[in-house]
Amino acid sequence: MTTPKPSFLDGYWQNSFNFKQHLQAFLKLDSETIEKRLKSAQLEMTQLGNIEFNWEKADNFYSDKVQELYLFELGEWHLISQDYIGGTLLLIERHSRGRVLDFGGGIGTHTIAAALCPQVEQVIYYDINPVNRNFVQYRVDQLGLGKKIICSPEAPLEETFDTIFAFDVLEHIPDPSKQLLQFHKSLKPEGKIILNWNFFKGFNEEIPFHLDDPKVLNTFFQTLQTHFLEIFQPYHISARCYRKWGDV
Repeated sequence: MTTPKPSFLDGYWQNSFNFKQHLQAFLKLDSETIEKRLKSAQLEMTQLGNIEFNWEKADNFYSDKVQELYLFELGEWHLISQDYIGGTLLLIERHSRGRVLDFGGGIGTHTIAAALCPQVEQVIYYDINPVNRNFVQYRVDQLGLGKKIICSPEAPLEETFDTIFAFDVLEHIPDPSKQLLQFHKSLKPEGKIILNWNFFKGFNEEIPFHLDDPKVLNTFFQTLQTHFLEIFQPYHISARCYRKWGDV
């Protein structure tokens, strides 16, 4: 059975919302260099993580150390995983409403998709990496989505949202349970939160900056299960959609 795809997301399946063109223009690099750096990015991230990463300075690693390398590493993952990421965008289209927070929004794929949804009024994009933020602001301007997307330099901790995303973020946070509780506080009573995680360092420790501490993960899943109720989703992806316990 073919999964229906809304026409307003066609740009994703055509060219990932012009990702390569945006990256080339933003970094002022030729297409050959872009292709080479996309292919080498995962190895470069692993090498950087082995040298620079420690959990006591995790924020500094993502805000100062990775710089533009994350654009390539995330971009390559999105490009080679088109159907998987596409399923995530369909889940976003299915459940996003009103005012949306994309927490740790990376290269902006999910933010752009949400802004294209007619039932979404505004998307707040937040990422700790200033290069990511500048790149996504460039993409927003190029796509003419400035009226619906705000790229925030600070995490909007005191605001409330109808929908919250956190994709490929929680495994990078030293205390993901604390972040879940913040999301719970920020989510409106009838709101939805869409999450995924990868608490795994890889079979050969190739992802040194992913959290995998059993005690921390035990607390995380206890927190998730006591504060949120999962909503069924029909897509073959790792992302999950939740609402608050007790809300209908």
